[in-house]
Amino acid sequence: MEEIGICKFICELGQLRKIKHEGWKLCGVKDPESVAEHSLRAAQIGYILAKMEEYEKPEEVCTMLVFHDIAECRIGDLHKVAKRYVDANEEKIIEEQSKSLGEIGEGIFKIWREFESLKGRAGIIAKDADLLEMAFTAKEYIEIGFESAKDWIVRISQRLKTRSAKQLMDALTKTTCNEWWQGLKKL
Repeated sequence: MEEIGICKFICELGQLRKIKHEGWKLCGVKDPESVAEHSLRAAQIGYILAKMEEYEKPEEVCTMLVFHDIAECRIGDLHKVAKRYVDANEEKIIEEQSKSLGEIGEGIFKIWREFESLKGRAGIIAKDADLLEMAFTAKEYIEIGFESAKDWIVRISQRLKTRSAKQLMDALTKTTCNEWWQGLKKL
């Protein structure tokens, strides 16, 4: 029955709330955000970035970002140092995760492949949004004392493809993340 497979898949997606973004531990962050938290803000940034890029289907970019890290339910979050030594077959994982979902699973697998391939415009925008989310997180960590997170900002700046993502990155370097609430306090 397809509904049982869907329920199991949804339960598996719940693991993303428990899996931490491990790369931040390299610069001393003891309790980094979860993969689910990263994916949510990446999808939100993806929508904004798609609109800035005048992409006609911003929801497509959001959907890619909601599903882009689902292999981590099974392998955890492998940061760049770990990936130097471990070669995880994420495509096989996504294929296995989605195969019992029928047409829904085929759609998820297709979306994931497009994100990974970076060939379509939506995939390029989504990848930039994923990177920008990590840059914003890095900036937040830098501002609370994790200076080694500056490496994320430098490396991400070099990887961005879209004009809008580059503009947002430039603005981020001139912003203090804790400013957003200034002036909003009730007197």
